[in-house]
Amino acid sequence: MKQLLFSIFLAVFITSTASAAPLWVERQFIPAAGLIDPVFLEHTTESEPVDYQDWEAFLAEYVTIDADGVARLPYGTLPSDTASQLSAFIARLETIDTTSLTKPQQMAYWINLYNAGTVRLILENYPIKSIRKIKKPWDQPVATVNGVSVTLNQIEHGVIRPVFNDARVHYAVNCASVGCPNLANKAYTGESLEEMLDEAARAFINNPRGVIVDKRGDITVSKIFGWYKEDFGNSDQEILDHIRLFASPSLKAALEGVTKIDDYDYDWDLNETK
Repeated sequence: MKQLLFSIFLAVFITSTASAAPLWVERQFIPAAGLIDPVFLEHTTESEPVDYQDWEAFLAEYVTIDADGVARLPYGTLPSDTASQLSAFIARLETIDTTSLTKPQQMAYWINLYNAGTVRLILENYPIKSIRKIKKPWDQPVATVNGVSVTLNQIEHGVIRPVFNDARVHYAVNCASVGCPNLANKAYTGESLEEMLDEAARAFINNPRGVIVDKRGDITVSKIFGWYKEDFGNSDQEILDHIRLFASPSLKAALEGVTKIDDYDYDWDLNETK
């Protein structure tokens, strides 16, 4: 009973304080990585490219980068049938047998499905100030893949993280928030996966949303590095070593000799075009 009451308290605390909640509290509600079905381990070594033409066209037309380097979407002025078009795209992805794809193609597939599902979710609930205003946004069914119904949480934590074990995925999946790494303006593909993941990592880490070194030398990083600490490293030092892999020369110089992270930050405001 005490544990139940504590869990309820934590849930209410997080909801009421939003981004002001302490990192240790928020980590209690981050799902652990764990495979949801063994079918998602199966893959092939050769496959024809997956067609993402519709999703690619949507991203190219509507994703814009503002002066602060944040990718935004004009949710309020998108065509009225956009959500249904995204549903049609997701329905087409549902017809693909993921076991017939190579591992890079699979990772690209899941990233695109996650991002398309998130955009559709926002449109179905618009107007809103933040994805967190939607009830259980990450636990709503998105698609059925290989006979398995999946939510956003299950795509990220039940497939991508345990199957691919690549921290760069956190720079690719987008939660429709300003503090999140950018929604790419093109579709991920198996062929472009490595290049796009590295590009996304560099873009985020070298933006103030990712890392800030203030005049005193204090280091503030995105809460993403704290929420998923085990993916980036089990200590401040290991997280900073990961960050250095993608840091610009100036940021790398500012981080020289640094072994401690001073603070974490995140902006849950909707990534809507201003």
